[in-house]
Amino acid sequence: MKDRDGDRRLGRRALVLGGTAAAVGTAVLARQELAHLWWRLPGVEKPRVEGAVDFPGARWLAASPANLRRADRPDDYGIDRVIVHVTQGGYSSAVKVFQDPGHGAAAHYIVRRDGRVTQMIRELDVAFHAGNREYNERSVGIEHEGFVMGAPPTPLRQWGRASSFTDAMYAASARLTAAVCGRYGIPVDREHIIGHAQVPGTDHTDPGPHWDWERYMGLVRRERAARAR
Repeated sequence: MKDRDGDRRLGRRALVLGGTAAAVGTAVLARQELAHLWWRLPGVEKPRVEGAVDFPGARWLAASPANLRRADRPDDYGIDRVIVHVTQGGYSSAVKVFQDPGHGAAAHYIVRRDGRVTQMIRELDVAFHAGNREYNERSVGIEHEGFVMGAPPTPLRQWGRASSFTDAMYAASARLTAAVCGRYGIPVDREHIIGHAQVPGTDHTDPGPHWDWERYMGLVRRERAARAR
């Protein structure tokens, strides 16, 4: 699932600087922070409608505000990545932790095994899902109900013997990712559609060996081409 976000506020970063370098560094950091805050001026922020979703047909369930950073993407932070995650548990447990302010992390979307899509954070906002501040700011995070190591064991099956990812999940997630890529002009390739394991600094392994990247990317390309017609 999620790492806690790598966010650090300006004041905390400035504390490690000293003397003249502190003053100069703080000024530079302040300009960088202010460049991303202009949209908070009265009349500038994009209209927000309670319960609105970015992906038609998605169900809205709000994540805790503690697990995201309010923003105005892509005007303040460009979006150029989709990051694929796996919940390491059921859908309900994922919703519960994303609504827990003490969890410190949440993704924009969850795709259930039956293909139902739930949105918990608007794409406008920065979700704490990758454990890397830069990647959080530039990406949309999509969780998938299931397990990295395969389907849960049964009396006749051990861990790792079967995938927990369904046809309905692959199809729904591909439609969602194609829509995100189209909205922000993201190339449909493995440089821009990545797994959580590919995020610098992470110790996560999702989506893991059972995630069929070849199949998934083919579905995303097909959906993206259909939307471009």
